[in-house]
Amino acid sequence: MIAGIIGATGYVGAELVRLLQGHPNITSLALSSVSFEGQRMDAIYPNLLRRVSTLLIPPEAALEEAQVLFVALPSGVGESYAKSCMEKGIPCIDLSADFRFDDDEATFRSWYGKPFVYPELRTRSVYGLPELNREKIKALRASGPVIIGNPGCYPTAASLGAYPALALGLAGRGTIIVDAASGITGGGREASRAYHYPECADALAPYKVGCHRHTPEISRNFTCMRAGDGKQSRESLSLIFTPHLAPMNRGILSTTYIPLSDAWQLTLPKTSSPRPPAPEVLDLGALICSRYAAFYRDEPFVRVLPAGCIAATNRVRQSNYCDISVHLDQTGSTLIVVTAIDNMVKGAAGQAVQNMNIIFGFDEEAGLGAIPAAF
Repeated sequence: MIAGIIGATGYVGAELVRLLQGHPNITSLALSSVSFEGQRMDAIYPNLLRRVSTLLIPPEAALEEAQVLFVALPSGVGESYAKSCMEKGIPCIDLSADFRFDDDEATFRSWYGKPFVYPELRTRSVYGLPELNREKIKALRASGPVIIGNPGCYPTAASLGAYPALALGLAGRGTIIVDAASGITGGGREASRAYHYPECADALAPYKVGCHRHTPEISRNFTCMRAGDGKQSRESLSLIFTPHLAPMNRGILSTTYIPLSDAWQLTLPKTSSPRPPAPEVLDLGALICSRYAAFYRDEPFVRVLPAGCIAATNRVRQSNYCDISVHLDQTGSTLIVVTAIDNMVKGAAGQAVQNMNIIFGFDEEAGLGAIPAAF
């Protein structure tokens, strides 16, 4: 099968090339980059030497060759390629935000400043978080070509961390806080002052506090996860999301604070100062961890870590894994979930390949079986 990539020389596009060139069901790649058209892919990324020497061709030519198309372009500019894919009858996997909000144009317009260009395409699109919408992806594909709205990197990490708590009724009323840090590749390949080495090396700082574009996507996911089956719950959720830029190339570490429901909270004697967790708290934490492990038992890319092992970005680097560690605060009233992913893989290109595998009925782990490097 021929896979086409529009925007192949961006960070996400290049990661797609790296993953797809080793995929057992992909025979060749049709790669397009307006900025480097006519050049060889391995001239732009020498790490691909002797593996991918494909010439970069115009977008129209890549679309003509492709049997599945990945669109790795900024939000608001890729809908025309999705439309062309539907006319051609092939799947389109869009890695921007254009198809992440179903038919909620008002939310997309308010956060991204652009309207839907082809609103009718939403009848053929589905939000591509496999752990939430795997069956919806299969069902829509059964009736014709499908458009995948590939999730954002922060929403992937936060959503997978909170999903069991929301779906199993562990989460109670109150505000859920998501505190997350991302590697610099999340800002893309285009040069900007914010990602200039002297600005971000040896520094950890929040950005877009209270106004990051991934906030509505995380909030929508949490609401759907609480309702089940991807449906909107009548009960709204309060969310605070704060992203940070970390001095590393890859990775997202997300720490999510979830108030426990009354049925799960412990009633412990009040104290005037914090104390180490009581045995009851440790037992409750172990029980919740076991519920998380059972919830994700059949998910090939979600690893719930054993007690004493805390999720970290270096243990998922260049892999499609999402590592989750489950903790409680010392009072046993707040669930603390730490989630680690590679923002370029599970947070973008790897998840896109996972969605392709689901669409075509391939082994879901095809092309994604690499074990993370230990150091």
